[in-house]
Amino acid sequence: MINQYTVPIGKAAELIGVSVKTLRRWDKSGKFRSFRYKSTGNRYYSQEDIDLFLNDPVAIARQWAFSSNPKQPKPDFHCRMRDVFQARLETFQNKLTKSMSDDEASLITAITGEIGNNSFDHNLGNWPDILGIFFSPTPNREIVLADRGRGILFTLGRIDSTLKTHTQALTVAFTKVISGRSPEVRGNGLKFVKNVVIANPIKLSFQTGDALLELSEEKNQVNVKKTQQAIRGCFAIIKY
Repeated sequence: MINQYTVPIGKAAELIGVSVKTLRRWDKSGKFRSFRYKSTGNRYYSQEDIDLFLNDPVAIARQWAFSSNPKQPKPDFHCRMRDVFQARLETFQNKLTKSMSDDEASLITAITGEIGNNSFDHNLGNWPDILGIFFSPTPNREIVLADRGRGILFTLGRIDSTLKTHTQALTVAFTKVISGRSPEVRGNGLKFVKNVVIANPIKLSFQTGDALLELSEEKNQVNVKKTQQAIRGCFAIIKY
């Protein structure tokens, strides 16, 4: 029965901050399921499911990173300055050591730090709107990082004018050693991230612009694909 707790797909897309096309894709993949009434055949969502989804740090980060009219994230998620990020990263590493070896905790912390610090280095003095990064571990052994910076193509394009697409830039960032003065040279840390991920039971999803990289022990080759929805900055999920 359709009631005040039942949300049609258009309104659900507005509440979550994504397109209707994205919700249909998520429904098909199982990421965020809808339901249908026989009387209409249209997709609907329960308000409870939407509220739960929006309280998920990954969903909150995605909405913030992809929004065309963003608000500053809650302080629990927002690292406005690098020293805040470093302090929270150290706290996270201390928590990790309670459930895994020191070596494993160090590796996960190291690749998280590389991705987060890249955001600060690459966007120094060039933040388009909200300064800083979104950083949050989740209860599902995930770490989400996002920024609203200018993206990897902007950064690498300043030292390699042959790079014309986000796919090219993201591929280079994870595969080639780049020579350049700071902060461009910081991009070389993503090669370290790649090497750690493919040698350990870790999965990485990394998007910049309309380019998405998915990397793991199984998917150990850098294969970047084009996405339907673009992002100006960077959005990354580490699963361990």
